Amino acid sequence: MRIDRALRAWRMRGTCTAVAGMTLLCVLSARPQVAATLPHLARHGSALQLVVHGRPMLMLAGELGNSSASDSACIAGGWQGLRAMHMNAVLVPVYWELVEPEEGKYDFALVDDAVRGARRNGLRVVFLWFGSWKNSMSCYVPEWVKRDGGRFPRSRTADGGPLEILTPFSEENRNADARAFAALMKHIRVTDGKLNTVVMVQVENEIGMIPEARDHCALAEAAFAAPVPAALIATLDTGSASPSDSARAAWLRQGKKTSGSWAEVFGPGSTTDEIFMAWYFARYADGVAAAGKREYPLPMYANAALIRPGYRPGQYPSAGPLPHILGVWRAGAPHIDLFAPDIYFPGFAAWLTRYDRPGNAVFIPEVDRRQSAANAFYAFAEHNAMSYSPFSIESVRDPAHSQFRKAYDVLGQLAPLILAHQGTGTMAGFLLDSAAESATVTFGAYTFTIRHESTWPYAPRPEGETPRCGGLIIMAGPEDYYVAGTGLVVTFRAAQAGSVAGIASIDEGTFVDGTWVAGRRLNGDEDHQGRHAYLKGGEFGIQRVRLYTYK
Repeated sequence: MRIDRALRAWRMRGTCTAVAGMTLLCVLSARPQVAATLPHLARHGSALQLVVHGRPMLMLAGELGNSSASDSACIAGGWQGLRAMHMNAVLVPVYWELVEPEEGKYDFALVDDAVRGARRNGLRVVFLWFGSWKNSMSCYVPEWVKRDGGRFPRSRTADGGPLEILTPFSEENRNADARAFAALMKHIRVTDGKLNTVVMVQVENEIGMIPEARDHCALAEAAFAAPVPAALIATLDTGSASPSDSARAAWLRQGKKTSGSWAEVFGPGSTTDEIFMAWYFARYADGVAAAGKREYPLPMYANAALIRPGYRPGQYPSAGPLPHILGVWRAGAPHIDLFAPDIYFPGFAAWLTRYDRPGNAVFIPEVDRRQSAANAFYAFAEHNAMSYSPFSIESVRDPAHSQFRKAYDVLGQLAPLILAHQGTGTMAGFLLDSAAESATVTFGAYTFTIRHESTWPYAPRPEGETPRCGGLIIMAGPEDYYVAGTGLVVTFRAAQAGSVAGIASIDEGTFVDGTWVAGRRLNGDEDHQGRHAYLKGGEFGIQRVRLYTYK
């Protein structure tokens, strides 16, 4: 009976709006002065960029390991390595159990340590709220939550077994999480509102159901039998969901029903189970985000653990903000600004394409640090990414000589130029390996063919698997281009029939305080006597290429 009343109360308040009834969270204390312009997201052409203190920011970041930020000594010992890798931002976990070890009593010492350390080292911070869920499980909730399963119910399997996952169908769970998150955001506002060291916040971490596709606790069963929320159906009916979204596809297959239970509207099976969970996970996360934004409205995102190839719902963390159900998340979580992929599986470029869509910008909070840093050039140039962030960055051995130091050094020089050209159609990125050894792009009067250096007989030929190479091209003028990256051979041809493209000059160089400083002129052996530009593999560099045509 109590469950039925709670579910009716949930529906009466409306799952299609921000969490209501949380009056305690709406009562704000007198606010100190904050920066005139908070960190925010702004349009630049077709791109969405993070703006900090009035200037766009390209986030050359790294994410700390899951447990590293739980120890102040570990945090303190990592700053030198991050500086050595030319990073300008760090993603830092914040743990609910350490923030609120006793209900209503907060401890922000670790948060303050991270902010102070970042300031001293010239870094911005993105905090990761490990609240109700971290990699699906509720392992970072406080002990007083874990021990009180009556007040804070868990998800359950189909046979009734309990899971180490708080159910998203409990208002008590959501409200407790939201109160703690709001307290965190208030603390950040009070202590950092003027300096804006903290520029973004992640809400929860890799939400998802596993090992079954949906929750079977009593609250979940009641919700599954109840009508599908009208707000979700309205989104599907307007067609604002992507055609590739599984929710819209299932809804169309079932005859576009405007009401009914989840099984009636979307059909039986694991696909519907995942849609159902995605909606309630989104509503829960939105309630947490809304409570935090009422205290301090920084940009917020939710991240997703991606699908291992061939896996079905329940075999992977199902119902998180994944590409095939992103429409459900966007409808259910309007207070979350971005949905982001954590990329550890093959297909880096394909995953970015699936997240780079109208209404969602590319933000990469986690990527396997063993992947080539050439990925960052591609992401920033081809998909207007805001960030690139290898995971467990403090674990990189010899950071002063790592690939990230080399790549981030070049990207840091290029950042103003990249930001100026994002969303304008005057920049392209590319990735090359054994699966795709060449790419072609046209800018103005010239077509560029970019090939992996292994295709050129005079380049070094590494043993074993073909290494990933990549980079970007920026059109600085009708005949002036910057080419940057690693392991590339670039040739040019005139787009106009009857004309031949020639190389007027190629200079290698650097940007110093935003100004190009030319180094060697490469109009000889280095450009193969006017045949191509070449950026050697294993290194990252920038070349300025000036073209001309002749007949």
